[in-house]
Amino acid sequence: MYKSILVPLDGSKLAEAILPEIEKVASSMKARIILLRVCRAHVFPGKDPTKAEVEVIRVAEKYLNEIAQRLTAKDLDAEIHVRYGDVADEILSHSKRNEIDLISMSTHGRSGLGRWLLGSVAEKIVRHSEKPVLLLRSKVKVESKAI
Repeated sequence: MYKSILVPLDGSKLAEAILPEIEKVASSMKARIILLRVCRAHVFPGKDPTKAEVEVIRVAEKYLNEIAQRLTAKDLDAEIHVRYGDVADEILSHSKRNEIDLISMSTHGRSGLGRWLLGSVAEKIVRHSEKPVLLLRSKVKVESKAI
């Protein structure tokens, strides 16, 4: 039985595709949903890096609070956490330092060159996690925009 489920989100609809499944699991097990967003600021030379960090953290908190409110409106127990740094490392660190029973996330389903160039957060989590990991391959369509 899971008491706490860590759900890393990156702000995309692909990542959020896991939420309906986690709602079912959390509801049936009375588990707490821990929403986690790992962020990083990309700072241009001459700009204040601290100011950029504060802004990305503020945006991440706002995003997670909106999702947590939707979950609590469905009588689910949800809390938010924002971390700053490398995505996979921070997810793994958060799961070790907190009482997490399950890590659950969507995978973007990259393969081949895309996976080689960008890496796979999901793959790193599965390889290095001490906790069980539930992956859902997202079926959300991504629109490509011509530049």
